[in-house]
Amino acid sequence: MCKTEQAMGFSSSSKRWLSEGYKKVVSGLVNPKHKRFGILEDHPVGRDHAQAAVESQQNLKDNIKAIKKEFKIYRWNPDLPSQKPFLKSYFIDLTTCGPMVLDALQKIKAEDDSSLSYRRSCREGICGSCAMNIDGTNTVACLKPIDTDTSKATYITPLPHMYVIKDLVVDLTNFYQQYKSIEPWLKTKKPPPDGKEYLQTPSDRKKLDGLYECILCACCSTSCPSYWWNPEEFDGPAALLHAHRWISDSRDDYTEERLHALTENDKRLYRCRTIKNCTAACPKSLNPASAIRQMEAMKSKNPISARLAETI
Repeated sequence: MCKTEQAMGFSSSSKRWLSEGYKKVVSGLVNPKHKRFGILEDHPVGRDHAQAAVESQQNLKDNIKAIKKEFKIYRWNPDLPSQKPFLKSYFIDLTTCGPMVLDALQKIKAEDDSSLSYRRSCREGICGSCAMNIDGTNTVACLKPIDTDTSKATYITPLPHMYVIKDLVVDLTNFYQQYKSIEPWLKTKKPPPDGKEYLQTPSDRKKLDGLYECILCACCSTSCPSYWWNPEEFDGPAALLHAHRWISDSRDDYTEERLHALTENDKRLYRCRTIKNCTAACPKSLNPASAIRQMEAMKSKNPISARLAETI
């Protein structure tokens, strides 16, 4: 050990401790896109949104002079029926705003225009309240990062092909009635064996993954052309995804009855054309198109159709 190290009080064990700490820090800096969001490994949309938010904030720091971002927001007031819907521009200082589109809406409502109407609740992609169309894509505003390119505006409009109540608030009455019609609760014909609860094996529980996570934001249904043209007849991707969730539940005793209810009318289920707009629009990375095809295969009891449904 040299005199300098002795003077500083470094022992051989201290040197090893510092060396290992350095290696850990350096290894954490390699491939940050892969290391930073480990908890979102199985959620590609969430991971992409998180990465986009980080990159947007970095772009903002690199281009701090261009701080004003234009948001063009759909406005319509039912109390002024003679006034047609229009897009109103708002300019936001991004250096004093959070990274998500919902943050911008909150800032506009709090500081610029308190008359702006929209739904929001959890701010964490759980409730589905803040679903809207942002730059042409249905998504939830709380998970959508602000595009920090200040050379172009961000367009925010209500969910498409829905009756507008005011501004960004749409009427979801029919949507929720369709959800109610699939009877989204456990239906059994006998009490639980122990008199307390219905048990399920881990493998049966795993079959519900990709189904129960739906937050009923309506992004999928309002992106579906089949739903646009037949909203009173076709149940839509969201309701059918939940129908498949209960049909797939090993604890439910009404699988055949549920399938029969969906298929006795050829428009409730079979209006789906597998366009897959629903899958592309889902902010939770779910696949309603595949769930619909699997129910059709279950009804037809065709093994080839079942295998094809799994590839969608």
